[in-house]
Amino acid sequence: MSRQPNYEFQEWWNKQRVEEDNGVFSSGSSSGASPSSAESHSFLNVEIRSPSGDGALDKERTRSARQLSWIYLIKIQQIAGSVAFITNSFISIVRTANRRIAASSSAAPRAESRLYRVIKVFLTVSVLLLLFELIAYFKGWHFSPPTVESASAEVVDLVEYVYAHWLEIRANYLAPPLQGLTNMCIVLFLVQSLDRLVLVLGCFWIKFRGLKPVAQMEYSSDLENAQDYPMVLVQIPMCNEREVYQQSIAAVCTLDWPKERMLVQILDDSDDSDVQDLIKAEVHKWQNKGVNIIYRHRLLRTGYKAGNLKSAMGCDYVKDYEFVAIFDADFQPASDFLKKTIPHFKGNDELGLVQARWSFVNKDENLLTRLQNINLTFHFEVEQQVNGWFVNFFGFNGTAGVWRIKALEECGGWLDRTTVEDMDIAVRAHLCGWKFIYLNDVKCLCELPESYEAYKKQQYRWHSGPMHLFRLCFFDILRSKVSWAKKANLIFLFFLLRKLILPFYSFTLFCIILPLSMFLPEAELPAWIVCYIPGIMSVLNILPDPQSFPFIVPYLLFENTMSVTKFNAMISGLFQLGCSYEWIVTKKLGRSSEADLVGMSETDSEPLLQNSSVHRSSSDSGLAELSKLEMTRKTKKKRKNRLYRKELALSFILLTAALRSLLTAQGIHFYFLLFQGITFLVVGLDLIGEQVN
Repeated sequence: MSRQPNYEFQEWWNKQRVEEDNGVFSSGSSSGASPSSAESHSFLNVEIRSPSGDGALDKERTRSARQLSWIYLIKIQQIAGSVAFITNSFISIVRTANRRIAASSSAAPRAESRLYRVIKVFLTVSVLLLLFELIAYFKGWHFSPPTVESASAEVVDLVEYVYAHWLEIRANYLAPPLQGLTNMCIVLFLVQSLDRLVLVLGCFWIKFRGLKPVAQMEYSSDLENAQDYPMVLVQIPMCNEREVYQQSIAAVCTLDWPKERMLVQILDDSDDSDVQDLIKAEVHKWQNKGVNIIYRHRLLRTGYKAGNLKSAMGCDYVKDYEFVAIFDADFQPASDFLKKTIPHFKGNDELGLVQARWSFVNKDENLLTRLQNINLTFHFEVEQQVNGWFVNFFGFNGTAGVWRIKALEECGGWLDRTTVEDMDIAVRAHLCGWKFIYLNDVKCLCELPESYEAYKKQQYRWHSGPMHLFRLCFFDILRSKVSWAKKANLIFLFFLLRKLILPFYSFTLFCIILPLSMFLPEAELPAWIVCYIPGIMSVLNILPDPQSFPFIVPYLLFENTMSVTKFNAMISGLFQLGCSYEWIVTKKLGRSSEADLVGMSETDSEPLLQNSSVHRSSSDSGLAELSKLEMTRKTKKKRKNRLYRKELALSFILLTAALRSLLTAQGIHFYFLLFQGITFLVVGLDLIGEQVN
């Protein structure tokens, strides 16, 4: 039944209003006041009435006190639920942090890097300066700062005397060099932002005009003569790729290309005998299905991936092949990959490389993979596409590409002098006059690292290698026969601006200068540098992937957090410090489901099966692989989350600077430092990415 409205409150309100009106007019007449005074009293007595036809306000007045109490109870319940959720989340984070701190303290001590020692000193100085400024604030010196003359003339305490001299030192000696460094980083920031804007405009122009590379021919299913297809060598270098070897081999073996015109090389550098046995069994299974595939294993893993590829290219039968397609162990090319890439070489004798785009099977797995997807989408959609169309040069991504073997041989082949062998061979091929093509519409599935540890190691290698390579090939670029425009593009844009300046100003400006400027307020960092320009650049980065717009703030903060790793790697590679030549295989988890693999194996490989005996041999080998896999999973090393000391120390520095900014009421700076410090703290506790129980 519907509840009848309660009119008690309305009746009481109307009665009170009538009594007040009568009281005003009666007092005016009894005192013998003139009509003008009564009129003035009625003017001062303001009456609020609603039009007779306004039913909404009448209904509002009928709301009883009991109904209002129910509304307040619901709001209190919502607030209590939110507080409980925040409290539980905070307690969970604290417990997780305590467990990881305890595990870190019980683990073997790690060697401290030079950068970490510098950050620790910076943290100590920041805490001392904050305590000093707090004392000055509570004594009122922020509002009327003492001078050296007044402190010397009067009898004052030691703290005031020291603070007066500190003000003079920071204004005359510390702030000017910091302001100079700030201005230099601002200029670098603006130059790099302009470069990014030009790239985005170039991408927009390509999309607006519908520009894309067009092959002069195509390989259709109507071609009956297999001799019309060029000889293609397909290579899969791998090392202890237990989780992903099966899906990559299956994808390559089902490429739509004549069997007699393609050879698959499985280049296994694994030092785990169980993994070797699993890969051998997988190769044997596809050999039984009629695929031309061989297994190669090196006893000595010299030169890492470059050494592996160089060894494979030294085989005698390679001279019979014209092109080589390279895929990392976690990549799964579509069946028509070769038919979409090889035709671009026909009629274009200057073309040395065709690069395809990466597509990620696990981009929505967690926040870390979402943020990586934003970065790599911009890299392929904007950087690679614009450079490929306007310059015919870009860095080879190391996988999902097809090389003309003649181009590899002319530029000296694979060299193991750096950890970025793909960029090395691309630069040397460009200096020899070869051109590159990027195909944005040809995608190859792969996997993003889901743990912060794996991602950090990958980024360290990707940022230390280019600087090491720049040292090695700088004079080769100057002595090359290419035009000066191409030399300038290589040196200033490809290496200096995008590989050196970007991590340098990002770390220096937002992790060093910004917190320092809070303690040295005489050196100013404009709010538009802290907030507006980075925000605009983040929007430009996310434009190629509009679905990621809800993650624009986490993306901006996380990119600044990663600057410490990239800066450390850049310095190590440039000056050959630390582990700049250490190659660590990025950990993969094999996110392709078993159902997908089975479906692909059953549908795509059916034409390759000739009789039932092949079916039986495949089934037997599959059972053997599964039993071995289960056995090795039991002995597999346990993964765990860890603490990252540099990120934790920087989080405390930024939070300390945020507290200092409160004393001078710098709003934008405070919020930026607060949220950036929290982001460093989350990353330092390894709360982003995969969480291992």
